[in-house]
Amino acid sequence: MKIGELSKATGTNVETIRYYERIGLLPPPPRTSGNYRSYGLSERQRLSFIRHSRDLGFTIEDIRSLLDLSDHPDRDCQAGDLIASRQLAQVEAKIFQLTALRDELSRIIGRCRGGLSIDCRVIAALAKHELCDGDHRSDC
Repeated sequence: MKIGELSKATGTNVETIRYYERIGLLPPPPRTSGNYRSYGLSERQRLSFIRHSRDLGFTIEDIRSLLDLSDHPDRDCQAGDLIASRQLAQVEAKIFQLTALRDELSRIIGRCRGGLSIDCRVIAALAKHELCDGDHRSDC
């Protein structure tokens, strides 16, 4: 299949496919006599693996390591477990941070009584962090 067909089959932008080739996540495909890229089932499966990994928030370097592990099925999967566990910890930390942000925004909005902007509780809380209940700074 050509790059456009691979793009449609995997829901991946053509430029993203080319990028993955440039950085070595996808091997350069063979070319047709007309110099078109020619992708097969293995490239489609590899790209689907990359897409799914990106959807789960893995970094390019993590994906590179996971692909290397996948390319060597006789190796111990401990490295894969460590990468996934680290990603889970990062997701849980983001959830904690987002929960704190949601709670603080709800509290700020709940204190709003309408009226003029000079008396606006939202603006006051944004201007003076000490009016907030806790530390909700984003590390994301």
